[in-house]
This record gives sequence, structure tokens and C-alpha cells, in this order.
Amino acid sequence: MVKERGRKVIAQNRRARHDWSVLDTYEAGIVLAGTEVKSLRQGKAQLVDAFATVDDGEVWLRNLHIPEYTEGTWTNHEPRRSRKLLLHRHEIERLVGKIKESGLSLVPLQLYFNDGKAKVELALARGKKAHDKRADIAKRDMQREIDRAIGRARKGRR
Repeated sequence: MVKERGRKVIAQNRRARHDWSVLDTYEAGIVLAGTEVKSLRQGKAQLVDAFATVDDGEVWLRNLHIPEYTEGTWTNHEPRRSRKLLLHRHEIERLVGKIKESGLSLVPLQLYFNDGKAKVELALARGKKAHDKRADIAKRDMQREIDRAIGRARKGRR
């Protein structure tokens, strides 16, 4: 049997970087049932409403939607169940300390396979206000205009 190598992205939370300002990222393993892994290997998952919490020294991923495996039987999993995340103890303690600060949350950014093991990229993030989002959009548009002007100048056009 051939071992998987590299990183295969299953799902991304594109909206997360728009709605949250990311302060730090962590990679965590996920405790999954067999049919969940098979469903993920088919590339089916949604991170839209997902978030992570720390309860009694354990980190849990909530509202991650992994649809039922189509060839599964009565042993199929529940699509939106809470899943335990695997982090080192010192990482969990650091997260607990930072989450107690006001306005910080754990938001999943990506769900992927890394060398055959399911992983999730968690972000310690602070929610953006509407004016922050507008400022980011304006900065991005300004950078795009600058890049276009530089490109035109290199080509000899105005």
C-alpha cells in the first residue's frame, strides 16, 4: 500500500480572513470515526459555521459539517457532531490564557490531509469591525492599482 505524501486540502474557510483578523495559527489533529475519514477522502466537508472551544482542558471543534458516507450502513456518523482536537498540553494552556482575553476566538481556516492524517488549521482571531473590513478592501485595491501602474511602466506605457 502506497503512503500518502504532502498536503491535500479538503475544505477552506475563505470567509474567515475577511471576518476575522488572524493573530496566530495552530495545526491540530482531529479524532474521527471511520466513515468520517472516508467522506473526507471524497473531498466533502464544510467549515462555514465551524468554531472551536476549550472545555475542561480539551479543545473541541463544533459545527463542522462532514456529510454521511454514501456507502455507509447503520454505523454512519452524525454530520454535525462535536469532534475532539489533538493539541499539545502547552498549546492548550496558551490558548486558554489567550481566549480569556476579550474578543478572541478559535476559528478553523482549513481542513486537510497531511501525510495521510486529517488536520485542521486553527486561527486565534479577533473579530473585525465594519470599518476594519473597509480599510482592508481599500488597502487591497490601492495595492492592485500600484501593481498595475508598475506593470504599465515596465511595458513602456503610461
